[in-house]
Amino acid sequence: MKAPLFAAVLSCRIFTCSLAGELLIESPDKQIHVRAGLDENGAFRYSLNAFGQPIIQPSAVALQTSTATIPGTGWKLIREKSTSNNTIWKPLWGKRKVVPDRYRQAVFELESSNYERLDVTFRVYDDGIAFRCEVPSGSTSLIHASDRSEFRFAGDYLTWGYHGENHNHGPELLSAITEKRPPIITLQAGSETFLALHEADLRQGEPLQLEKAAPTAFITSAKLGDLKPGTAAPWRVVFCGKTPGAFVDSHLLELLNPDPAGDFSWVKPGVCTWDWRIDGAKVDGFNYGMNYDSWVRMIDFSEANGIKHLVLDANWYGPEFKHDSDPVKGDKAADVRKIIDYGKRKNVGVWLYLNDVGGRKFPIAETLAHYGEWGASGVKYGFMEGTPEEKNARTRMITELCAKQKLLCNFHDGPVHPYGQMRTWPNAVTREFCQAQLDGHKVFQPKTFVTSVFVNMLAGPIDMNNGFFDLRQGPTTRVDNPMECPSTVVGEAARTLITFSGATIIPDIPEFYQKYPDLLRFIAAQQMPWRESKTLSGVIGEHIVMARESAKGVWLVGAATNEQARELDIKLDFLPKGTFRVTLIQDGENGNFQTHRETHRTETRSITQVDTLRLKLAPGGGACVLLEKQP
Repeated sequence: MKAPLFAAVLSCRIFTCSLAGELLIESPDKQIHVRAGLDENGAFRYSLNAFGQPIIQPSAVALQTSTATIPGTGWKLIREKSTSNNTIWKPLWGKRKVVPDRYRQAVFELESSNYERLDVTFRVYDDGIAFRCEVPSGSTSLIHASDRSEFRFAGDYLTWGYHGENHNHGPELLSAITEKRPPIITLQAGSETFLALHEADLRQGEPLQLEKAAPTAFITSAKLGDLKPGTAAPWRVVFCGKTPGAFVDSHLLELLNPDPAGDFSWVKPGVCTWDWRIDGAKVDGFNYGMNYDSWVRMIDFSEANGIKHLVLDANWYGPEFKHDSDPVKGDKAADVRKIIDYGKRKNVGVWLYLNDVGGRKFPIAETLAHYGEWGASGVKYGFMEGTPEEKNARTRMITELCAKQKLLCNFHDGPVHPYGQMRTWPNAVTREFCQAQLDGHKVFQPKTFVTSVFVNMLAGPIDMNNGFFDLRQGPTTRVDNPMECPSTVVGEAARTLITFSGATIIPDIPEFYQKYPDLLRFIAAQQMPWRESKTLSGVIGEHIVMARESAKGVWLVGAATNEQARELDIKLDFLPKGTFRVTLIQDGENGNFQTHRETHRTETRSITQVDTLRLKLAPGGGACVLLEKQP
């Protein structure tokens, strides 16, 4: 999965030595600089400069045990080891086919007066930095600690932050934040300087939390568990980019996770239909429900449009929160096994929902083994209980068990945040780390989408359930949530492309997609794995334009806006040479997410890479572009 191009141990010629024990570490493109090392009191500190601007003032990298802060008094530097890496990573699936893995690294080997050992590692990439603590192999140390590292910012930056299954926090000044916050936190430090805080490679302990240490400073708050010899804490990550789109395109988190062990060639990412939101829909004398006859219609529609999977949601094995609902034998289990077999004949996989109640009441390994034997393609796991540390351990355990049974997995309802785990576990294709559309009986506003893509989606693949085409004014016929969806049909289709996920779960019935054949063709063309992805334009909370190249070489562009109409000129210089047939689908002239949601207009013509497309987005709407190479 990793092809070496260049790696070498470097001297102070590149990693400039400064004061005793301090190093200046530069990114490969020399745009990002980190100074790091022990101070005169034995504490470890670092600072960050990006794009010629001070970003983080001297801040501690520290662990807190029951008796001391380490490193600290009595700690000394044993040696420094500086290396550089220039390799490529070829993910099984992701945003692009080939990912450069270029960074410069410094490892500070530290020792206390009691001969405890600790290594502090810094990596500096062209799009951010990462650092972590590790107890080295061969040491006799066992450190039980919490992470208390700092981010002391050089200014009162504008911020946006993750807010569970709600609209994101922000925009707000850093100094206005008072409570503890989970990542991701996105910050704007200047007109061309953007940052984001997160973590990577969360193998054990608690997911990261950030609390205020000063008006413009955060300190990490997370129990790390036992750091035994050879055990590392998670990476603390600071994305750095000149545009917010640079984060959206980044692979920094995945690159900080280890390669997979075993064969994952069976993983098939793609668009999925879903039975939860179809329940109650009525069309042409047919009443949709979460039942076998409806599943057959969904499978047939999926096969006809190259859609990879059908997701069966809650209550198929009985009421999901009842302790006697058997996730193998209950309620519709026989019909489920029958629809899995039907899907196999149609080359459409079937996902099965599993609530944490059933996942704990009945042996989880046996349950997942049954699903594997039945031939299911994935598991959607909901409402996991426990402390943050317990949820992290259980999420990793279930992901591994699913991999053994060749099952994809999707975690919902307040999941542990993504942290680049899709590299180690390619079957971990998505999580509901966001406000999903029409979830929790809350309305999903246009501004939520164009904020979430620059906050939540930086963490990894997310399940937002975009692509709802039943946009009638007023209540719908749906059972779970009859609320109307404030969007436009073109904007809904565009969001399916923009949202990065290994399982793009579209929520509507076939007949509503078939009403709009051009938009359905746009969705059907989203064949993964992606060969390339590029954020062409974007402003946090305002708009985003995303281009992706499909597994079949077709280029697609999706644009979405907030509640404001806007016009955008999009250069097509990302295309290869040649002539392309462009199908441009835009909101109707009177399109509006509040009044005229289901209007659209389509035009076709030939273009090349030197051309520019003008996109006109209605309030709360979007645009969809299909670019097909001509002979």
